[in-house]
Amino acid sequence: MLRRFCLYGFLKNQQYYEPFFLLALVDKGLSYSVIGLLYGFREIMINLFEIPSGAVADVYGRRKSMILSFTAYIVSFAIFGLSKNVWLLFAAMFFFAIGDAFRTGTHKAMIFTWLRLQGREKERTKVYGITRSWSKIGSAMSVVLAGILVFASKSYVYIFYFCIIPYVLGIVNFIFYPRELDGGKGKDASLRATVDHLREAFTVAIRESAIRRLVAESMGFEGVFKAAKDYIQPVIKASAVLLIGSCFADNDWTEPQQAAVLIGPVFFVLYLLSAAASRNAHRLVSLYGHEDRTARYLWAINALVFAALLPVMYCSIEWAVILGFIALYIIQNFWRPVLIARFDAHSSESHGATVLSIESQGKSLATALIAPFLGFAVDTVKTHGPGGEFWPIAALGLLVAVVMFATASGAHSR
Repeated sequence: MLRRFCLYGFLKNQQYYEPFFLLALVDKGLSYSVIGLLYGFREIMINLFEIPSGAVADVYGRRKSMILSFTAYIVSFAIFGLSKNVWLLFAAMFFFAIGDAFRTGTHKAMIFTWLRLQGREKERTKVYGITRSWSKIGSAMSVVLAGILVFASKSYVYIFYFCIIPYVLGIVNFIFYPRELDGGKGKDASLRATVDHLREAFTVAIRESAIRRLVAESMGFEGVFKAAKDYIQPVIKASAVLLIGSCFADNDWTEPQQAAVLIGPVFFVLYLLSAAASRNAHRLVSLYGHEDRTARYLWAINALVFAALLPVMYCSIEWAVILGFIALYIIQNFWRPVLIARFDAHSSESHGATVLSIESQGKSLATALIAPFLGFAVDTVKTHGPGGEFWPIAALGLLVAVVMFATASGAHSR
């Protein structure tokens, strides 16, 4: 099963649009403010569907939930490729949100169920790190293919269409997952059973201080990261335009082609480093002896990176901004396996998918609030100053990291 879990991550991350997504939206004529609203809308929709999706997965079966998720993604990719109309782009985000909501938490719960059935609960961080590393290897391969597609087609459109192929293969993979990974699925699959299950798990999440703290940490770390991470794309594009202009003065490359020349190599290295971070997250835990201590250390490093990014973003030192974003990606890939292992340690088997969906809902809520704010802030600074347009990202990230690090001493310990 470990190979199938890794195959899932590999196929899921054949997201050829991802390293170009913000640029593709800008190419459709959208401002950063509108893009922020689109991101916020996506996260609100994820929020609305997230916890019910976990309850449905626990009651009706996790495999069906994953198949529904990948089907919604496929619809989303088709609309993104076909449309420039902003309202249809909101529809694409809606289907993308359904895909995210019915996937996030569900597959992790399947992995942890398999570990319990195998008597390997102590390997949570290691096994999840391995599967996540294959996701990042998939991302590394996808960015190479995406760069080739964009350069050959001189457009961002086809990267959405090509995503459909691996997601169809992902559905085939789920069909062959064993039934026992459906978890606590029972005979009573009524609406009332789903609502009762949801209420029970939500009550546990609210009453237990350990889970409340973990949700807050997820909102702070993942919310900021998810809202900010795509802003590396215009920075790389600006660097690419300068680089190509100085080396090939007479070139007639389109902007997508110029972006692809540098985005491809940068994201390839970024994803390989991310894969290495995920695979070795358990070693960091072994070093500090405890997931909670490891998380506090990662908060400190996160704060230092944002502190370094603030002046270089203000001064628009593009190469340093790119390095800073790469560091944030690496930290996030150490962080995620540690966080998920902490959640699993504090939730029961029967509520596994639901509790993890609560975590994802908190993250989505934070992103929904942060993304429009950042989009508006970037557009405002771009128009009126002072400094380079992206420094509000570093300022917000630093504030959140400092607050979380300062309050980490009150976190639970096992």
